[in-house]
Amino acid sequence: MTAITDFDSLRRAMAENGEQPEGPARNARAEALLAEAEKLNIPLAVIEALGHQLKVYNYSSEKGKMFVPFARLLRMWDERPEDFDAHETHSLHWVFKWMSAGMLDQPHVPLASVEKWLGEMERRYRIAGHSERAVRGAEFSVAAHVGDVERAERAFAAWLAADRDSMADCHACELHGQGWWRAERGRDAEALELWAPVLEGAYTCAHEPHTVLASSLVPLLRLGRADEARANHLRGFRLVRAMESMRGAYADHVEFCALTGNEARGLELLAERPAYFTDEGQPRSRLDFLSVVVLLMERLSALGLGGQRVPGPAGRAWTAAELALHARGEALALAARFDARNGTSHVGERARARMSQRPLVERLPLGVRTIRPPGPAAAPAPAPATAVAGAGAPDLAALLAEARRLSDTLRPHAVEAWAAVAVAAEGAGGAGLDARDRAEIADHRAMGLGAEGAETFELAAGLYTEAGDLGEALAARTRAAYVRALTGEVDEALAAVAEPYDRVLALYAEGGTEVRQAAGVLMGRARILMRRVHEADGPVAEQVLAEAEGAVREVLALVEGRAGDDVRLVARVAEGHAMLAELTVRSGDPGAGAELFARAAAEFVGAGLPWFAVEYEARLAALAHHLGDMAEAERALRAALEHGGGFLEPVGRAQLHLQLAEVVGGRGQAAEAAEHALEAAHWADEAGEGPAFGAWARHQLGGFLVRQGRWAEAAEVLESALADLTVETHGDGAVVQTQWWLGDCLSELGEHRAAAERRLQAAETARHWPEQHDHATLAHLAAESLGQAGLRGDADRAYARAGELWRSLGNVHGLVRSLRARAWLALRAEGGARAARKLMADAVGECADALEVADDEETRLRLVFELGHTHRQFGDLLARSAAEDADDDSIRAAMDEALSQMSEAVAVFVSLGAAALPPRTGAELAAGWLEADLGRPARAAARARAVLAAYADAETDPGFEGGDEETVRARRAEAEQLLQAAAEAAEQEAAQEQKAQGREAQGRGTQERGAQE
Repeated sequence: MTAITDFDSLRRAMAENGEQPEGPARNARAEALLAEAEKLNIPLAVIEALGHQLKVYNYSSEKGKMFVPFARLLRMWDERPEDFDAHETHSLHWVFKWMSAGMLDQPHVPLASVEKWLGEMERRYRIAGHSERAVRGAEFSVAAHVGDVERAERAFAAWLAADRDSMADCHACELHGQGWWRAERGRDAEALELWAPVLEGAYTCAHEPHTVLASSLVPLLRLGRADEARANHLRGFRLVRAMESMRGAYADHVEFCALTGNEARGLELLAERPAYFTDEGQPRSRLDFLSVVVLLMERLSALGLGGQRVPGPAGRAWTAAELALHARGEALALAARFDARNGTSHVGERARARMSQRPLVERLPLGVRTIRPPGPAAAPAPAPATAVAGAGAPDLAALLAEARRLSDTLRPHAVEAWAAVAVAAEGAGGAGLDARDRAEIADHRAMGLGAEGAETFELAAGLYTEAGDLGEALAARTRAAYVRALTGEVDEALAAVAEPYDRVLALYAEGGTEVRQAAGVLMGRARILMRRVHEADGPVAEQVLAEAEGAVREVLALVEGRAGDDVRLVARVAEGHAMLAELTVRSGDPGAGAELFARAAAEFVGAGLPWFAVEYEARLAALAHHLGDMAEAERALRAALEHGGGFLEPVGRAQLHLQLAEVVGGRGQAAEAAEHALEAAHWADEAGEGPAFGAWARHQLGGFLVRQGRWAEAAEVLESALADLTVETHGDGAVVQTQWWLGDCLSELGEHRAAAERRLQAAETARHWPEQHDHATLAHLAAESLGQAGLRGDADRAYARAGELWRSLGNVHGLVRSLRARAWLALRAEGGARAARKLMADAVGECADALEVADDEETRLRLVFELGHTHRQFGDLLARSAAEDADDDSIRAAMDEALSQMSEAVAVFVSLGAAALPPRTGAELAAGWLEADLGRPARAAARARAVLAAYADAETDPGFEGGDEETVRARRAEAEQLLQAAAEAAEQEAAQEQKAQGREAQGRGTQERGAQE
């Protein structure tokens, strides 16, 4: 911490404190610095310290403390305005706006005082010669706050009509306010149009686009632009997360979560900021925050989660229902204070409206990891169809008819329908059911039991026998045998199915059963034999394949040609073809297997059973991918998602979306690939697979966002992925790649220290890999980030390490670039010019050495390019190395050296022809400016003309390859500027020479006259 010994050290300390995170610690330091300033006995020091205190208070949760230091400043101004310099004079008038907003935020400040202050602001601005724009903006804020729409509209119009001057808010802040009012008046599309330049980065400031991103969330949702809202939430929350003063914007993000089915993320946001529940420095933002807490808690209660533990004010545990009640009371009490102060009901009405909002999107996937709160106990599934009889008891006959319809047509939820029949029958004491009915109930109960259903299938077989349906009894016994195979008892299952198989064939031959029952037994036997194929360890024995194929073909021989409109028999045919597809693939013919899978899927779809086609479309996609037919793989995956519809299990849906993301991303469609990866992450979370499969989906999603340059969104997703990615589950490659991508994102976002940390973490893992190229690249990138973070010593060491790795890999380009980077770092260090020159000379030497041993033309050309760029950078470095306080001879010597390196660069690039024209002309112009600085205008002009000549054919030659249009225009423009500068310098030089000649002639004439005298 800087010791305060004089005014300069005070200013340094205030600058350091200004860089600290917002909050009480920074505020306390500002208070201490004011005390130190008062000891200096310098009025301006006190004025600056008060201004610093005002600023940190304004950007914190303690805004209410601003009034005292401002009153003191204003008194000092009124008493001795001459103590204020121009900057502090401007700052004093600027802070009037903060005071107006600050008074509105405090319900204990009377409205009359606010209005009086507004008048005082107008008076002082007029005296100082400022536009009324800021005054009218402040008036608009007062009117909008109290709900005086007519006055707000007048002030709004006057605000926009007044001239912008130095007191006007920045463009970004003004656009936020203008858009906010349009959204408040229900004109969401106009608001978003106004906000577009801020959202696109054209206008920014300390708090923008932070607040615009937050304010845009609900308008975007209301307009149905959910994808944009999601993106703005991910971007915006990242910006406000660490800024204590932005409780209102933070509340907008909590509100977004409550309105989009992201209640779990909303709870995570509340947990990150416990102080927001109670901080009272800015009551208006506390009201905003508590209002959305109510919205979120009541949403949880509506979902049956009122008893869920939630984060809340410190000191006790809270359930959602309890916190909703508490927050509502606190919020409405605050709103009542504002309304009492304002003499209107506007603030309370607005708060109640915000609390009572309904979700705008049922569930909007965000791509980030959230742990969903446990839901209430699931209610029993309703019967698919009910009929009212008597006092409302289910009509058993109707339930039976519906269940039988669903099972006969292989519709989803048939098992649930039969369960409803069982419940209704049990309520009726079993009356009204015959043996056949009881058999079907037991049969479907067994289906629902999965691997535990064998005994129940045997019970069903007995009941079918009792009902006189021996064929269905044998089919039920076969199903019991297949269940045993599913548990690994394949041989026992084959033994168990032998008798039903023999008996059903005999029974069918005698006309004692139908095709459907016989096909059921034969298909069950084929399924058991297929289990032997699936469970084979390694290549499948030919006998196993042959036995399975024989069983499948026996099913097809029985059913094909006899299916008619019976969907059960059509399904047997389709399943048989799918089994043959599997056997064909196992036999080594994936192409034929793919054709059979496609046939099976088409048969299921043709029978009106598309949900059964999903598995086979997915298998077909995998085979097509293996065969390199990516178009077919994509088609099959899309078909699987379409056919599955709402019947797909979450984990299956996640897998299909992720596979489709990889295929679509592989053909360069990063935006669509990101959509599928987003869906994959969402459905993996829904399936409870977030830490495993979900993390992989988030990894992929982050990569696709990186490819689109959506850095902030990608950073949020990748950080979320890293929370679950592990070397054991996902592999070290996935972990390193995620850290790598995240480092790139953080670098683009200007978070260079964090970027360096991620890149160093990735490099540490890659250090242990056999192939070291990734290690070297990551070390180099980490060095870049360290340098950009201002950590020059760490950066130099990292570049040195990267250079060693590049050298060990024989990568001259990486080595040379690390040396050049170290040279620039050394130049920025005190007294580092000598070391910088040596490092750059080493880089030139490495290029030259590598060129001597280059053994192919492509390698040589790349090295020549590298040498040219190194000479160019050497020239730039030498030109910048001349110390401003050095003597003229030293500066000229450095410039001459720089010119020599630039000339070398030009010569190298000339040797490469048209391909190197852009870097050549860049170096030529740099050399020309050096010539001009050295007082050689003719040479400077010659270099400028050389550049213009190089681009003479750019417009007329359609095959011109000397650079893009923008580069050509820029080079020509700079060459013209250089020519003009050289001409002006030449004219000045000629004029000076003429004057010198005149003085010399005059001197000779005087001497001659003296001699004559």
